[in-house]
Amino acid sequence: MPARIAAIGVSHWHSLYDSAYLRHLGGMPDVRLVALQDTSATIAAHRAAELGDPPVYTDYRRMLLDVKPDFVIALGRHSSMAETALYLLDHGYPFLMEKPMGVDAEEVGRIAERAAAKSAFVAVPLGQRYQPFVARARALSAHAKFGPLSHIYFRLNRPTSARYVAWDAPWMLDPRDAGGGCLRNLGPHGLDLFTFLTGEDAQVTGAQISARALDRAVEDYASVLLRSAGGVLGTIEVGNTFPRAGTDGELKIAWRDAILSLKDDTIRLTTAKGEESTPGAAPEPLALTALRDALDHWRRGEPPPISVHDCLRAVRLIDQAYALARRSRS
Repeated sequence: MPARIAAIGVSHWHSLYDSAYLRHLGGMPDVRLVALQDTSATIAAHRAAELGDPPVYTDYRRMLLDVKPDFVIALGRHSSMAETALYLLDHGYPFLMEKPMGVDAEEVGRIAERAAAKSAFVAVPLGQRYQPFVARARALSAHAKFGPLSHIYFRLNRPTSARYVAWDAPWMLDPRDAGGGCLRNLGPHGLDLFTFLTGEDAQVTGAQISARALDRAVEDYASVLLRSAGGVLGTIEVGNTFPRAGTDGELKIAWRDAILSLKDDTIRLTTAKGEESTPGAAPEPLALTALRDALDHWRRGEPPPISVHDCLRAVRLIDQAYALARRSRS
């Protein structure tokens, strides 16, 4: 029988747009979307019309009681994520929740503690881990062919944050609901990759944020400097200032004797002997890969491939970065 999946907080743009988790679910033969919830009945009805008209609710507690799904996709405003996650944990639902899972590390930490206490399945789709570049970087690091790891660079600059308004999520421009701007929303991807590729915890050593370009209440660009426990340096840049649809992005990892980079869907390995180029585009949308991998782990009774504990490490670094940025501006 297909797994019966319900979705919470579908006014989040990733329900239909960008990562489009619920659209991806519709293409999976082994799952069935059985209900949608959002506090806005109008937006929930619009989402449902795009997804085969599953039943719509404004109260997720009532939805869960009525539908009793096997698995939950939890979206919603950042400010409501922790409350939703704790409710799902207390009522025994396995779930996948979009990052950042809360507006600060204190909220996400409560989820992580309860998930650990209950040995619960709580997945987070940090999809950048599924880049072909990342698999190549980890393989090269494991072989230790090019000497010690030196530094990592990550840039993810997306289009204007006005896209959130167009996608029915204007709350993303309110720092009370969003917990910040591009650093809170996009930052988890780069910060998670840094700890994933180094295999070490890290500390923020410097940070800047700016709202100069878009003049919103939340930042539109941020840069963060990191140092891993073993001394690897990192530079993470995220923003909402790319002037058209698409992404200005780049990934780079450097050892003593080689640099591996990803830009414009091309992976380049540069050594003293020259440069080798290979295709770097993912075979399918990263969000689809992340969603399928999480569901496959759940079906097999295995822990999530990327968990709330991974998200918490990234969110702690975000909190450090905001604190440093505020001190430097004052």
